Amino acid sequence: MFAYIFPLILLVISNCFMTLAWYSHLKFLHNAPMWQAIVFGWLIALLEYSFMIPATRFLAAQGFSFGQLKITQEVITLIVFVPFLIWFFKQPFKLDYLWAGCCLLGCVYFVFRS
Repeated sequence: MFAYIFPLILLVISNCFMTLAWYSHLKFLHNAPMWQAIVFGWLIALLEYSFMIPATRFLAAQGFSFGQLKITQEVITLIVFVPFLIWFFKQPFKLDYLWAGCCLLGCVYFVFRS
């Protein structure tokens, strides 16, 4: 069980950094030159990769296919992004996020059913 839980925790941490790298410059560096926003994002992305690469290697070693790795990543991305959107950017929750999550559950079913 730990062989599956630990990599998923790493993917959640990775996605937190990914979301920060992709979107935090819009809040903190919106007036900064583009090159500063890029460097800022890449410095955070370095942390993201240091969690994501071990996670995907662990899951691949457990027999996850490339499709399963990608769908797992997308589900975690949505789980991390929606609270980030609400908390960090003060956006209201929309039912569309729930429906998108339901669509992803369908993806999970089809990718993992074999």
